[in-house]
Amino acid sequence: MSEILGPQRLGPLTPLVGEWEGNVGVDVSFRYEDDKIVKTSYFEKAWFHPIPKQTNGRQNLDGLKFGFTAWRHGEEAMEPFHDEIGYLLWDRVNGQVMRVVVFGRGIAMIAGGDAGPRDKKVVLKARPGDPNYGILQNKYLSQNAELMSFDNTFTFNDDGSFTYDQTLVLRMASLGGKEMNHTDTNTFHKVGG
Repeated sequence: MSEILGPQRLGPLTPLVGEWEGNVGVDVSFRYEDDKIVKTSYFEKAWFHPIPKQTNGRQNLDGLKFGFTAWRHGEEAMEPFHDEIGYLLWDRVNGQVMRVVVFGRGIAMIAGGDAGPRDKKVVLKARPGDPNYGILQNKYLSQNAELMSFDNTFTFNDDGSFTYDQTLVLRMASLGGKEMNHTDTNTFHKVGG
């Protein structure tokens, strides 16, 4: 990836602006229909659009509104199996990046982490009960697939693409209360500005 020169109002989020597609997604999750953990390949679209500066007293946040939508390979003409919308925020003064997201499954969270303005890798984490970077979920999920932690990494690749990896640790009632790692990874290429 050629380095972006000049001002980067969005800090490490600057390279994400635009429309993206990824066709090499891999999801490892518990599938209730099969009553087992399965690996699924998928196609995904993502978009990242700049938002106006957000001011909280003396704090100024720059950021992106974003969306991810994913379809299992072979099901692209059907309903997606994953859809989310949220904000990625950059707090330059405090060196923090935040992912504020709502998943269509009834989960809301703020994940965050330290980041410099030109970092090529951004790591975000959230934990239930954390007063800053926490997780909320609906009652059914708390009882059947309780989200114990969320770890997410965006890596900006030298060829201009980006890769995300994320792991959700779930306590699964269907697995006798054992924890499992629900993982997703995909590499995206820009398709629009």
